Amino acid sequence: MKKEEKKKPETKKKPTEKEVIAELTETLQRTQAEFENYKKRVDKEKAEFVKYAKAELIRRLLSTIDTFEIALKSTKDNEKFVKGMEMVYVQLISLLHSEGLKPIESLGKKFDPYLHEVMLKEKSDNDDGVVLEELQKGYMLNDKVLRHSKVKVSEKVGKNKTE
Repeated sequence: MKKEEKKKPETKKKPTEKEVIAELTETLQRTQAEFENYKKRVDKEKAEFVKYAKAELIRRLLSTIDTFEIALKSTKDNEKFVKGMEMVYVQLISLLHSEGLKPIESLGKKFDPYLHEVMLKEKSDNDDGVVLEELQKGYMLNDKVLRHSKVKVSEKVGKNKTE
């Protein structure tokens, strides 16, 4: 048997500082370019999603538009016209409720700045800040306020300015 010859380990040439910097710079530039492409693709996909997400809602609104058109044809018969408008309203509200829209209940409730916008104050025997009248209905979409209720709130009669 022959003695195995010992191989000298190959020594790799240590890269110079300039070579390391050049390699890291190239990697950084490639990563930046990939990230920019990713951002553009995500923005495009998001715009596409928003564009076509509306299509389903609009498709569901078409039957309400049909009912509305039928009601408008009945303008000569006042009773049929009113009945048609009521049907359109019920269809529309039903569709919006199924999409997560809920009216904000305000009347008789304590004023809440997250749900209500005070338009008027009226002296009243009620406690301070109770909603007396809803001037414009507010709505929530799922758990987010879409539009605040515009309300008239009570101001306690006999309330001193110094209190």
